[in-house]
Amino acid sequence: MSLVKLENVSKIYHTNAVEFPALKDISFSIENGEFLSIAGPSGSGKTTILNIIGCLDSPSSGRVLLDNSDISKKSDNELADIRRYNLGFIFQTFNLIPILSAFENVEFPLILKGDLSTADRRQAAENILIEVGLKDFLNRKPSEMSGGQQQRVAIARALVKRPKLILADEPTANLDSKTGQEVLELMKSLNEKTGATFVFSTHDKMVMDYAQRIIGLRDGQIERDETRG
Repeated sequence: MSLVKLENVSKIYHTNAVEFPALKDISFSIENGEFLSIAGPSGSGKTTILNIIGCLDSPSSGRVLLDNSDISKKSDNELADIRRYNLGFIFQTFNLIPILSAFENVEFPLILKGDLSTADRRQAAENILIEVGLKDFLNRKPSEMSGGQQQRVAIARALVKRPKLILADEPTANLDSKTGQEVLELMKSLNEKTGATFVFSTHDKMVMDYAQRIIGLRDGQIERDETRG
């Protein structure tokens, strides 16, 4: 059974009475444990797909299945619960809370989830920060950290809930090439170690080179779907 399945998904945006078709009858599946890039130029539809899979947007037509459950017609509250319990997000701008330490940023999703004791929650946050190489940075605020360190905090925050699916929107865009490679190596290692599925939206060739599978988009349609050995 596929972790994610899109069936004939289209998305139309309306701006000043003008229709803009961002996606046109897209169909594909994502299997558990994949390390996949959705790639294409600006305006190709890659971020729209990521937002739909991530329950941040809904298709205009078609179906989206997550763990065999149709999320296409769920309410905003139901979608918020899916994001809270089942998904992890990594953003190109990191989206860390500036007044919180690295530890507090990572602990925050577990507070929202609300199913762990205080001791277990704190242990989980500390463990994942150590796992991403930030043992000595737990009490630093984002402004006291480099871009690569902040992205590692963002990765830890995404993984701390142990979700099956991690969605990363241009995760290397604000990093130099060396730091970007280090971050990709880290995510690839975590993918292999935890079995979590990683899906990237990107136009960065380096991200594509790390991907096991590339879905290439152009003008809202799939141009290629390539799996590498």
